[in-house]
Amino acid sequence: MHLLPVSLTVSCLLSLAVDTLAVPHPSIFTGAHMGLSRRAAKRRSPDEVAASLQKRKLALEAKYGIGHAKNRKRASGQNLITNEDADSSYFGSLAIGTPAVSFDIILDTGSSDLWVASSETTGASTNIPSGIATFDSASSSTFKSLNQSFSITYDSGEAQGTLAEDTVQMAGFAVSSQVFATVSEVSSNVLSAPVSGLMGLAWQAIASSGATPFWQALAASNTTLTDGLFAVQLTRYNNDSKVTALEPGGTFTLGAVNQSLYTGEIDYQDIPTGEVGYWIQQITGLTVNGDAVSVGTGSDAYAAIDTGTTLVGGPSDVISAIYSKISGAQAGTGSLEGYWTYPCSQEVTVALKFGDSSISWPISSDDFEFESADSSGSTCIGAFFEVDNTGTTAPAWIVGDTFLKNVYSVFKYDPPSVGFAKLSSTALAMNGVSAPAPSATIGSVQAEVSATGTVDTGANRESSAALPMRSSVGVGLLTVVATTLFASLLL
Repeated sequence: MHLLPVSLTVSCLLSLAVDTLAVPHPSIFTGAHMGLSRRAAKRRSPDEVAASLQKRKLALEAKYGIGHAKNRKRASGQNLITNEDADSSYFGSLAIGTPAVSFDIILDTGSSDLWVASSETTGASTNIPSGIATFDSASSSTFKSLNQSFSITYDSGEAQGTLAEDTVQMAGFAVSSQVFATVSEVSSNVLSAPVSGLMGLAWQAIASSGATPFWQALAASNTTLTDGLFAVQLTRYNNDSKVTALEPGGTFTLGAVNQSLYTGEIDYQDIPTGEVGYWIQQITGLTVNGDAVSVGTGSDAYAAIDTGTTLVGGPSDVISAIYSKISGAQAGTGSLEGYWTYPCSQEVTVALKFGDSSISWPISSDDFEFESADSSGSTCIGAFFEVDNTGTTAPAWIVGDTFLKNVYSVFKYDPPSVGFAKLSSTALAMNGVSAPAPSATIGSVQAEVSATGTVDTGANRESSAALPMRSSVGVGLLTVVATTLFASLLL
């Protein structure tokens, strides 16, 4: 690691607010952050709901190699396939190339690879939708093809392309020689406007390409970020009858926490020893309307904290025990198999506790009530559903946005840990507010790091869920190039 003789005071940079929303918003602070957009749902028929839920379940199983997808090679990015109903998909923006071009991308803490749609082949034959930003490699002077194929397998299709390197910018920071994939062919419904791709925000250990993720390259430099972490705050619109296609989705923060978005202390719990890959937390307590439900111990209670998953999946016996506490709840059948229904008149509050913490984090009844199961609105589908991970290396639980909308979440590099805090009144005031959604924007770069990671591709690639943890520094050259520029922040 070599520091150039330039002055860097990231923590003291002045920040300019761009595209400020006409809603309560976080104050300017010493890190860099970006607005998130949330795609919202329209009222759907029971058949449409059932079909969508079935696809969600199959896609999550494919993502983690569990359930029907056992023994398949793991593939990142499958949360895009569960994105059809647009009810709970959160995305931000980044920029790639020289000159930089901006893209809307899903922010996914449940995977570790970055990919965007390519402009080289578009149209109906490739299923890359019109109206989205696509990457043109010929237009970037810093683009370098790695001449290696890239394929992501989904339950009902796949995305294919080529691995490459280029400069990637996000939230005021840049990584040169960032490995990513330009995708030229996808199955139908994998992408839909305005999203052009996905950024994995988990650890390099589960990267299908073996490359160092953007956030990890910055954190590993030790001098680029004010703090080696990123944080997420998500908004809620699923209980808003006037929700539109795009709404303000919250804030993604890189290099610092935003104190205007939470109150009290952040409760950090370390990732269990040997489990650095996913953002794993051990569930040590679960209640339903105050009644305790046993979740087991050790790895039986491990949960991946996953912004790229809408709901909460867990072992069938525990999920059954949860719904046994709800009067009138019934197990779904057919396309609703693995899900449960219950009377919408019931107010259900589930609370989770992690690690050694004494704090129990409640989930709003509005989030537990995921969708109506009938046209009358009397029967609802719960947001907790069954997953089967027996015989796989996937965690027993997948904790997604149903939970994360209720907390301020922090993902820390050293020690590897996840922290939660209570949302502030400022954050809560963003829920359900009608306002313009942020658009993909290119901001100024305040610091840059070069990270050329090891790339592991080909037919003999191991399942990345089973890959050993690679050294976050020894994977390649990490050279910090820091400049004192003003950062343009999205609120």
